[in-house]
Amino acid sequence: MIKVHIRKAIKSDARSILFLIRELAIFEKEPESVILTEDQIERDGFGDRPLFECFVAEVAGQVVGMALFYPRYSTWKGPTFHLEDLIVTESMKGKGIGTQLYIAFLKYANEAGVERIEWAVLDWNLPAINFYQKSGADVLDYWKTVQMDKQSIENYISKINL
Repeated sequence: MIKVHIRKAIKSDARSILFLIRELAIFEKEPESVILTEDQIERDGFGDRPLFECFVAEVAGQVVGMALFYPRYSTWKGPTFHLEDLIVTESMKGKGIGTQLYIAFLKYANEAGVERIEWAVLDWNLPAINFYQKSGADVLDYWKTVQMDKQSIENYISKINL
């Protein structure tokens, strides 16, 4: 049995967090989409006004997984958390590390008193979908994720500010 230590991330974990994000982007077939830097992670997660929280999983002192999340507010439910990413490095998948991170996040959310947690999963990631469904999560087919990148925002604003 592999010994895993789950803990809250600290500023010095920024490099490991970025490594895991890049590894996930490769898995999701979008390695070129990651523009985030280590400095941004340090500032945005561990500065004066953190924008996210994160649990990391360590094996033999090496970060091998993370659960990164942030608060949201539902106009129907109240306080919620959005789980942005649950990542385990490829070489450590299948060892229960993702489950331990998931449980740590769920316990934290419960203790924080949130009314709901939510996240997105790619429709082709069947192992993740099955895992989440087995835990009691609903995978909603009737909601569509909507995104607008910085360039699209700027383009639209420039059009309406004629």
